[in-house]
Amino acid sequence: MKLLHIDSSILGEASVTRQIGRDVVEQWRRWNPGLEVIYRDLAVNPPGHLSADLLAARQAAPEQLSPAQQAEAVLGETLLAEFLAADAIILGAPMYNFSIPTQLKAWVDHVLVAGRSFRYTENGPVGLTGGKQLVIVSARGGVYSEGQAQAMDHQESYLKTALGLTGIIDVTVIRAEGVNMGAERRAQAIAAALAQVRVLLTLAA
Repeated sequence: MKLLHIDSSILGEASVTRQIGRDVVEQWRRWNPGLEVIYRDLAVNPPGHLSADLLAARQAAPEQLSPAQQAEAVLGETLLAEFLAADAIILGAPMYNFSIPTQLKAWVDHVLVAGRSFRYTENGPVGLTGGKQLVIVSARGGVYSEGQAQAMDHQESYLKTALGLTGIIDVTVIRAEGVNMGAERRAQAIAAALAQVRVLLTLAA
C-alpha cells in the first residue's frame, strides 16, 4: 500500500496539523507494516503557483521549453505521479484566512490535470482516480463546523470539492478546532483529534 503524506503548515513544530498528521502515519504503519510512505513538505519546498510557464510546460514538446518551463514540467509530473500512485493520501491542511495555505493550493493545481486525474465528457467532468482514500487533517483557530460560521469554511469544503473532481469519494476529516481559543481549548481539540485517529484506523484495520 502506498501512502502520500502532505504537510502544508508554515508553523513547523508548532503546527497542529503536523502533529496530528504524524500520528496518523504512525498508526497507519502499526496496522500496515509494509506501508510505503511518500512525504512532501510544501512549506519547505513549495511548488510553483499556476502560471503561464506551467500551462506551457503541459502543452509543448520538451525541446520547445525554456529551462524554467522544463523545471516546471519535471516538478509537475513528479507531483502528479505521486498523487496517481497513492492508494491513500493524508493531507495536512490548516485553515488560513478561511481557506488553505497557498502552497497547498499550488499542489492542488498540479494534480488537477485534465486527461490525467479527470476528464471532461458531454455529461460533465469524470474522475480518473477513484478508489483512493483521503484523510484531511484540519486545524482551525476558531470554530467553523457549526452555526453561521460554516459559511466561512473555504478550507475543508474546497478540498473535498477539488479532489472530488478526480473521483475521490472516500474522505475523512480529522479536525482540531478552536486551537487559538486558549491553551486548554487547544489541548482538548488536539486530544479529541488524536482519539479520532485511533478510532478511524482501528476500524480500518
